[in-house]
Amino acid sequence: MATIKDVAKLAGVALSTASYALNGDSKVSAKTKSKVLEAARELNYRKNGFAMDLKRSRTNTIALILTDLSGPYYSELIRSVQDVALANGYDLIACSSMGERDSTAVRFLREKRVDGAIILAHNIHDDILVESAGSRFPIIVMDRHLSGDHLVNVLVDGEQGGYLATRHLIQEGHRTIAYISGPSNSYDNALRYQGYLRAMQEAGLEERSKWKLSGSFVREGGYSATKMMMLQGELPSAVFYGNDEMAIGGLKAFEESGISVPNDISVVGFDDIQLSEYVHPPLTTIRQPKHEAGSLAGHLLFQMLNGEAVNPSYTLTIDMVVRRSVRSVQSSTDTQPIQPA
Repeated sequence: MATIKDVAKLAGVALSTASYALNGDSKVSAKTKSKVLEAARELNYRKNGFAMDLKRSRTNTIALILTDLSGPYYSELIRSVQDVALANGYDLIACSSMGERDSTAVRFLREKRVDGAIILAHNIHDDILVESAGSRFPIIVMDRHLSGDHLVNVLVDGEQGGYLATRHLIQEGHRTIAYISGPSNSYDNALRYQGYLRAMQEAGLEERSKWKLSGSFVREGGYSATKMMMLQGELPSAVFYGNDEMAIGGLKAFEESGISVPNDISVVGFDDIQLSEYVHPPLTTIRQPKHEAGSLAGHLLFQMLNGEAVNPSYTLTIDMVVRRSVRSVQSSTDTQPIQPA
């Protein structure tokens, strides 16, 4: 089935322009509109009829769409958005984006079963968000930078966070630093990795491809990636995990193998979830303003629902939280052999 992205590509216009043309927006010239409509006819593109015919009265409900409902980071975010929704007399529906284009979350967007949405799900495609957003259906996007009318970005400076985490390890004397990444299509992961690379390059250090593994931002992924790293027979001096959940999985893998953190290897995470303070050793990490980000996203959504003007993008700062999972070293060799447990 053709999507609005296919229409935009065939017509040779931007995704947002195609959306405006198909919605009859006056800002698009007659020539461009004709070109887009012809592409839509050629591809047999059809907008969702339910969404077009849906009654215009409000539902007094907003949606929070997340990649996964189970993680500790998400639970804190849900709570902060829920507080804002309740304060405005609205209900909140939190749903997972599992299933991508066939998910319940996408149906909520396309059929506009709620009054607006907050998105923290890297697997909801840009074209779906651009097509769904409208003056009566504002969307706040939290995990990527996306331009379009009635779309607002709430971002965290992940690149700076990745830089601070890696620079902290370098300042403590570490010279061989692995990066355990999240999903390859995650905007957040890309920013954290860019920060890692910037700090490494600034210090004249090289990334080792064998120490760049994916843990998919989940605890089990961090555990498996760490086990895989240990199977190579040598370890870096330190590991920067793209989030705390993966780092906690890594701590378990190291403990099972008799490798001491931080005496044998140092570990840094990202997010500062509540559990990170209580694991052994307490995790050095980058603190994200989770509650502030959720509250801001909620307030912006209600401002847009009330017809108020808001900025297209907001970026929140982060902090370094130093605990006990990093050890200062005088010198670091390129590799460390793994001793049997």
